[in-house]
Parts: sequence; C-alpha cells; structure tokens
Amino acid sequence: MIYSKPNFRYFTFHILHFTILIFTIHILVFNTYADSKIDKIDRLFSPWNKSNSPGCALAIIKDGKIVYKKGYGMANLELNVPITPKTVFYIGSCSKQFVAFSIALLAKRKILSLDDDIRKYIPELPNYGKPITIKHLIYHTSGLRDFFTLEDIAGIPFGFYHKNDVLSLIASQKKLNFEPGEEYLYSNSGYFLLALIVERVSKMSFREFAEKNIFKPLGMKNSCFQDDYTRIIKNRASGYFPGKKGEFRNFISTFDCVGSGGLYTSVEDLYLWDQNFYHCKVGGKELIKQIQTPGVLNNGERINYAFGLVIGSYRGLKTVSHGGALGGYRAGIIRFPEQKFTVIILSNLSSFNPMKMCKKIADIYLAGEFKEEKKKEYLKISRKRLKEKAGFYMNSKTLDLLNIKFRKGKLVANIYGGEYTLGLIKEETFEVIDAPSKTIIKFKKDPKTNKLFIRVLREGYGSSNFEKIELVKFSSLEIEEYVGNYLSEELDIVFKILKRDKKLCLVAPRKPEIFLQPIIKDYFKAGRFKIRFIRDKEGRISGFLLNAGRVRNLEFKKLY
Repeated sequence: MIYSKPNFRYFTFHILHFTILIFTIHILVFNTYADSKIDKIDRLFSPWNKSNSPGCALAIIKDGKIVYKKGYGMANLELNVPITPKTVFYIGSCSKQFVAFSIALLAKRKILSLDDDIRKYIPELPNYGKPITIKHLIYHTSGLRDFFTLEDIAGIPFGFYHKNDVLSLIASQKKLNFEPGEEYLYSNSGYFLLALIVERVSKMSFREFAEKNIFKPLGMKNSCFQDDYTRIIKNRASGYFPGKKGEFRNFISTFDCVGSGGLYTSVEDLYLWDQNFYHCKVGGKELIKQIQTPGVLNNGERINYAFGLVIGSYRGLKTVSHGGALGGYRAGIIRFPEQKFTVIILSNLSSFNPMKMCKKIADIYLAGEFKEEKKKEYLKISRKRLKEKAGFYMNSKTLDLLNIKFRKGKLVANIYGGEYTLGLIKEETFEVIDAPSKTIIKFKKDPKTNKLFIRVLREGYGSSNFEKIELVKFSSLEIEEYVGNYLSEELDIVFKILKRDKKLCLVAPRKPEIFLQPIIKDYFKAGRFKIRFIRDKEGRISGFLLNAGRVRNLEFKKLY
C-alpha cells in the first residue's frame, strides 16, 4: 500500500477558512443582536426625535465603553440646532454628587472634617441648640429648610435671588424642620452651603475648584459650574416647557447659585465621570467607596442617600443613581455597578422623564440578569376588618394626609402621587404593592381610645406616624375667627386669610387666591400648603404654622 504525505497547506487553508466563517457568523449574529437593541431604543425616543421638538442626549455604557450614544430632537428650536452626544445640558440635582465629592476630597486632605460644625465655616447661621455637621448636610439630615421652597412660599420669582440673597434667606430661619440627624428630608439648602464651605476653605470659587480637582484630571472638557448666568457656554441646549397644540415655550434662566445644582455638562463628559467609580483615578479607592456609603439616622435607621447618590435597587439589581430637574431641563443617571452598566440621559424638555427612560433601556440591555422576586401570595382578611381601616390619616409633624380607601374588597392608598393596592403580609401589616420603593404600612389601635394609628416605613427613608381623623366641614367652624393678616418675620411677608362665600381663602404675595380645605379643627389644606392655626391662652387665634413639604412649622403671627 502506498501512503502519500498529508497536504498540510490544504488542511491549513480549510481550517483557516472555517475559522473565518465561524468568526464572520459570530460577528453577524452579534451585530444583529446589537442592532435589535438599538432599534428598540430608537423607537423609545421616536416621539422626541423630530426637527420641531426638544429631546435628549443618550449614552449607554457597558464594561467601560460607550456602546451607544445618540442625540434625539433639537438643542435649539430657534436656530435649528440638533442634539448630539456633545450637546451640553443643565443637569440639576445630578450636580450634587460633584459637590459631595469635593467635600470628600477636602476631608481626605485633612483640610476639614465631616464631623465639623458648619458654623465653623458659615458663622452667619443661627445657633439652633444642637450642631449641624457637614455630614448632616451631605445626607439631607440637617433639618435646614429648603431655600427653593422658602422662595416659593414668599412668592420670590425664580432666579431673582443670587448667592448672597440665598445665604441671607437660609440664615434668617429661626427654626429647623427637625433636630439634626433625626430624619431624612431632601434640602437644597444643605448642598448650597456645602459648595460655600468648599469655596471658603479652598480660597477659590466652586467653579474653579471643580475644574481643577475633578474636570481637568478626568478630561471633562465640556463641563462647568455656572456661577454667572451671563457666561457663554458652548454647545448649550436651550430648555423648554411644553405649550399648547404641540408648541413649546422657552425657559430663560438667570439662576446661577451652585451646590444644589449648577452643573452644565454632556453625556460624553459624564461617561468619564462614571468610569472614575471603577478606576478611581481621582480620589482613590477608599474615597470612591466612602461616597457610595449611605447615611444613618440618630436612631440607627439606614437611609438610602449617600454623597449626592441614591443607593437603591431595580428589579433585584443594585443601583447607584440620581435625577435632576430645573425649569426646562431634566437629567437621569443610573449605574448598575455589578453589571458595569450605566445609562445617562440629559434632556431639555420639562415634561421628559429621564429616569423612567433609563430603566426602560436597562430592561432591554440587562434582560435575563434581573433577580425578580416570585409573585407574592398575600393573606386574606375579612371585609369588615378592611373597611374599618379605610379613611383619612394625618401626620401631626408634617400635616400630610394619607387617604386609604376600601375598593372591590381591597385597601387602596393614595401615596407617591398615585393609588396603590395594599397586600396583607402579616397581622395588621400591609405592603404597598408595586411602590417606587419598598413600603410597609402597620396598623395599630389604641385600646383606651379605640383610635387607629398607622406607621409608614419606606425603605431607605425612615418611618412616619399617622393618626386616623374625621374630616370636618366649614359649616361646623366659626370661620370669621380665622380671618385676618398674618406676618412671617423669617420671610418678611404677609399672608391674608379672607372669607369667600362661607369659605376661607388664602392670599399670598404674587400668587392666585387658594381656597382652604378644612381637615380637622384648626387644620387646613391650601393647595400644597398645610396650615395649623395656633390659639392663645384665651382660645383666640394668634397665628398659624405653615408646612410645605421641605419647609415645616414656618410661623406666621396674626396682626391685630
């Protein structure tokens, strides 16, 4: 038998050909898969991807690289300028992480301590009895009233107040919302003061500090804190409000306070910032870990807020995120650190919801990786026991109302701006089903008075207590005794309470009249204001305390 020598060149050729074929098929399959994702994403943004609409810029980051970036809609409708990934937007409260990071840098350099009393650096502030520390400002646990809310109450036009005015407004507040460290309540005042501390300690403007210590080292060439609204910002998108019949209105801003917000940047620059959480080029590994560590209240309860970052979860995966909004601008950043996946969306339209869109993109890219909980089987309870829990509940601290209804054999709560069904998980304890964050409502009856109370526990936000009440009607009140003029010394404004058609209405500076809705005796709701009237020893009305979300117990004295 004759054996021929193997033709190695022949085999090598065919093996190489086969390898190339397999590689080509792999690339084609991968590209088809990637293209299907991109098609889905482009369809999500199609309502704004028009030449006559504001829109947004998008960056999707996976494993250290931008896997997709695009602009949708127009940066400027007047000049016909489209949005691109290089377009610069105002990012609102997404700026806060840069402010907290700057403070962390100064603490690392031993220039200040997070446990310092803030009056060490801002002596203009009153002594509230217990010290407010830098850490309290970072975690929104200071109790300081929010300056945006104060301006709104006073009817101060947006952008009218600048740096010194805002500091004076904060310093004029005689009381806090609560004792430092007792609660979490988001406050823009805290971050305004943090930026001011950076300036006073570093001897440079916050804009200069951030440029030198963050933006330049990371190569963020299109980012700046706007502390002068007359300054030119290249590639800036104009902000817009939706108008009538598909039209849009300009948002013209003269607001130039930094700290609570103030950063103009692009999705491409924010990609460089995002990657610093992995390679720790600026700040170092320990500092990056520190700024992602949530705060703790005085009672030991952990909140979900870290250094300008919200530490949470989405569909079972850990997230680090923050949103931002001001006028016609909206921003959303969500990072899935364990998947090394981030979505950044910056918009120039006030009706746009970036965080909602960020999560929709995550749904597409992380499909199959989510750790969904199994559908819960909730316990059953008699209709009678459910019905007795329905009604209005009031928080005596905040004057907030919670309406729990009995509907189709279930309890439904008006909470988080919508209606959510309650599911019984154990005796007298219910879960708010599909709530934005895990929320538990515990019912408790006082055996002596037979009154019902509830405790609302929202994961990462602490707890709050409510008491069941019976709403009163105007017909049961002596409404004339509430009529009068009321002075707030802290805001230097006068509110009027007038009688209108057997009802009461509130007249505030530069605001339309608001009718008062009685809650219980001496407690009223007026739009988003909650008012509790105060009586003297003779039982006469002497004033009222006003609550408005991020401002509590603002005192108004009755003028006789």
